[in-house]
Amino acid sequence: MYLSIIVPTYNCIPALRRCLAALQEQVGSEMEIIVVDDASTDATPNVAAETGVRVIRARQNGGPGAARNLGAGVATGDILLFVDSDVVIGKGMLQRVVESFKRDHNITALFGSYDDSPDARGLVSSYRNLLHHYMHQTGNPNADTFWAGFGAVKKRVFLDVGGFDAKRYSRPSIEDIELGYRLKQAGHAILLDPQLQAKHLKEWTLKSIVLTDVFCRAIPWTQLILERGQAMTGLNVKFGQRASGALTLLALLLLVPAIVQPQFLFATVAALLLVFTLNVSLYAFFWRARGAVFAIGCFPLHLLYLLYSTLSFMYVRAHHFLRPPALSSTPTLPPAAK
Repeated sequence: MYLSIIVPTYNCIPALRRCLAALQEQVGSEMEIIVVDDASTDATPNVAAETGVRVIRARQNGGPGAARNLGAGVATGDILLFVDSDVVIGKGMLQRVVESFKRDHNITALFGSYDDSPDARGLVSSYRNLLHHYMHQTGNPNADTFWAGFGAVKKRVFLDVGGFDAKRYSRPSIEDIELGYRLKQAGHAILLDPQLQAKHLKEWTLKSIVLTDVFCRAIPWTQLILERGQAMTGLNVKFGQRASGALTLLALLLLVPAIVQPQFLFATVAALLLVFTLNVSLYAFFWRARGAVFAIGCFPLHLLYLLYSTLSFMYVRAHHFLRPPALSSTPTLPPAAK
């Protein structure tokens, strides 16, 4: 067996059906599909079993990291491919994963991105999913992190580094980013392949975006960066993104004195123009993807994203300065997963 496809899932019947259908269309003789049900409260495991794939059921809900670890523990393949249950892979993607590892033996892990045609068509959902697509499409191919929505890693190395830190990240968070940092620190090469794409089926609301970004992404990611002394250079923490966040916060702060002295309003506009300039390629992408009206609607959403991301970083940075946390230890997989 060469490739083990691990699909963690929790109460996700409609999306899981589409996810598995796309996988089964492409699965070859040297591949297996393992669905790990994270203690769903509905018929998700039964629906998965009806498709003929192998189903593993967790005794209690432990989050996607724990579910992926369980799948890795029973996988027979040399390569573990993680696919979220609300993701539909594109045609030919499984073969591309296999060929990538066979072509370059130095690669330890690789991941792709969402495609540019997300299922949900609303402004908020489209903005969120297309932003993810853009960040990964323009990211450094020699990645310093990992993404488990559609990402693969050599099983031997995955087990050696201890798998996902399911104890620290017991709900969907940055467990894949943290794994990527450990892989890089151990000297392993991670490839971001922009041609490796899949469709995201999730429908977002403004509330779910803000809560997820702040509490499951920005805060734990900043904590991880500060704890491990990681350089802030990849994906969402590029210099341009950090500068844009600072300028957005500055623009907001300048609005206060502008109430009394209107000349400060010009400084606010100037800061926002700089944000626009720094992100003009992103807004141009939004325009090409969904048109001018959509791109205009994305601008305030992106400003909000930059603002709460910056405030989250400042909060964690201040807390870290006042109470420096101890470095997290390397996680260990449960006995069945070793």
